[in-house]
Amino acid sequence: MQKKPKVSVVLPFRNAEKTLKEAVKSILDQSFSNFELLLVDNASTDGSVKIAEGFAHQDARIRLLTEPNVGLVYGLNAGLKHAQGEYIARMDADDIAYPKRLELQYKFLVQNPSVDVVATQIAFGSGDESKGIQAYIQWSNQLISHEEIQLNRFVDAPLIHPTVMFRRDLISEYGNYRYGDFPEDFELWLRWLEKGVHFYKLPQSLLYWRDHPHRLTRVDQRYRSETFYQVKSKYLFRWLQQHNPFHPEVVVWGAGRKSRQRVKLLEKTGIYIKAYIDVVANRTRTKPCIHYQDIEAPGKYFILSYLSNRGQRSRIKTYLLQKSYREGIDFLLVG
Repeated sequence: MQKKPKVSVVLPFRNAEKTLKEAVKSILDQSFSNFELLLVDNASTDGSVKIAEGFAHQDARIRLLTEPNVGLVYGLNAGLKHAQGEYIARMDADDIAYPKRLELQYKFLVQNPSVDVVATQIAFGSGDESKGIQAYIQWSNQLISHEEIQLNRFVDAPLIHPTVMFRRDLISEYGNYRYGDFPEDFELWLRWLEKGVHFYKLPQSLLYWRDHPHRLTRVDQRYRSETFYQVKSKYLFRWLQQHNPFHPEVVVWGAGRKSRQRVKLLEKTGIYIKAYIDVVANRTRTKPCIHYQDIEAPGKYFILSYLSNRGQRSRIKTYLLQKSYREGIDFLLVG
């Protein structure tokens, strides 16, 4: 009788005939071999299924599943439903896992029982070398510790989804991927972090993340910036309830039009904007607007920085730290 695998690799695919073979081969070439690979066909209409069938016939560790409901969330949950491993590893049909990825992640989780989710840094390739994607990856790769990940969760998704490995028990305890008008992975990280799940990121690039014009993060409406802010505001409100001593009042750094538009989503949850901070005093007349050099000493209000420019965000953080503000206690970066 074949024993259960330690790791279940869940790889949903839809019309991925150009990249699926390379992605699957990178899993089969892993230095760690005690895994099953669940290939979940999500209503493909190209040659993807034939490629998957060929691999399944060659290697008993591969199972081909069919999920007729179109959508990544359906494919992911179908894979989770059939997974037998103690640990779940995510993989996308676009990407390439480096040979020691599963081994290093599995060993880390075994040796660190207090950690529930371990991701990795990534290497990146793109046809058009999008500066926005590059900046995001550089930012994400810098978030290693649990503290760094949880403090930056409201800026953007702190983990690259296909790099993660996590304990399967998290699914039974906190639920699987949710379907809705939001990025399924970002919502999952926010939900788990809210529940106290412990995260970590290995400081090695163990996945080649291949960006292209047809990747879901580029074409699916659920990955629009507006949807990020909608799901983010819901969880941010609950975080502020627990951590903001001045709740429901906050002071927002960033009085420009874009910042004020995004803040409206937070106001709908019940948060009250006491004032704005900006490089120009009185930039808005709807609320008091403080010049950044005139902010009071820590302990007078809680600051949310809503500026999305990463360079500005970094400078604001440095400035506040120099003023003895404490991240997560006196201020938080939202992005």
